[in-house]
Amino acid sequence: MNIKEVAKLAGVSNSAVSRYFNNRSLSAEKREAIRKAVEETGYRPSPQAQTLRTGRTHIIGVIMPQVNSTPVGNMIKGMLSVLSDNGYQLLLADTQNDPARELEYLSVFGEKQVDGIILMGTIFSPAHRKALKHLELPLVVIGQKLAGRHCVYFDDYHSVYATTRLLIGKGCRRIGFLSAFHADEAAGRDRYLGFSDALKKHGLVEWQRCYEIADFSIESGYQKVQDLLKKHGPLDGLVCATDAIATGAMQYLKEAGIAVPGDILVTGHGDTELSRVTTPTLTTVRYEYQESGALAARMLLEQLGKEGSTVEEMMLGYKVVERESSTAS
Repeated sequence: MNIKEVAKLAGVSNSAVSRYFNNRSLSAEKREAIRKAVEETGYRPSPQAQTLRTGRTHIIGVIMPQVNSTPVGNMIKGMLSVLSDNGYQLLLADTQNDPARELEYLSVFGEKQVDGIILMGTIFSPAHRKALKHLELPLVVIGQKLAGRHCVYFDDYHSVYATTRLLIGKGCRRIGFLSAFHADEAAGRDRYLGFSDALKKHGLVEWQRCYEIADFSIESGYQKVQDLLKKHGPLDGLVCATDAIATGAMQYLKEAGIAVPGDILVTGHGDTELSRVTTPTLTTVRYEYQESGALAARMLLEQLGKEGSTVEEMMLGYKVVERESSTAS
């Protein structure tokens, strides 16, 4: 079976079949006739031949920090909801939170192995900026704001400002923060600044330095809350940059006989499955991760469809989800 035979069976031209498989404009009548012929024959065009003919692979490279992450999984769902309907497949690259691997994948994908790239950004070092400057493929950054690039990001500053203010409103005055690395401008720097500025606003300046840097794991949260308590003494509030960090912290507090929420109120960030299965359940921040993935995919398709598209920087909002861990007695 070849394209000519499919065209003959559908009663259309060879070029119409070609347009069908390349997701180009076609009348509804012809599209339906071709669809039926394809369904009847099981014909699929050769990917190699399509690539040679159009210069397109119909593959989008996605560079992500870790595959076993609820936010990442939801972003990918959003991308698939848009890209699959437009004839694209995803090629996933897991960097395991290693910025050096981000650079490696940018280089590999940049050699025209894919049609475009969605980068779930972590940090943007000088090496990253240099690599992006020389990248010739369409690119969308998700999760970070990067001036001059198409990007979809979240309001990390105000979301943590809100959770910190929530604890202050419930009477907390000795509040600590378990932060992500500040080189990560969104999850690290901006979330810390939200915490710090909320304290300043409410006259608790002396607690702005009550923080520890954790990685994105439960184990790190378990260890770093111990360090925080050793340095600053008993706390009555704890704000965490991620749900995983908060889960580890609450595990240690439980083992140490420090009751949540009886002795200390705790908040996380991300509204992952962890936040709903911890004991007590975890107050957290919800982002529309799936929506962000869909928006990033649409931005990329727009770039693929025309040259010189206007750069879009889109910030999405948040919702504080209050659960048992911040319920003051």
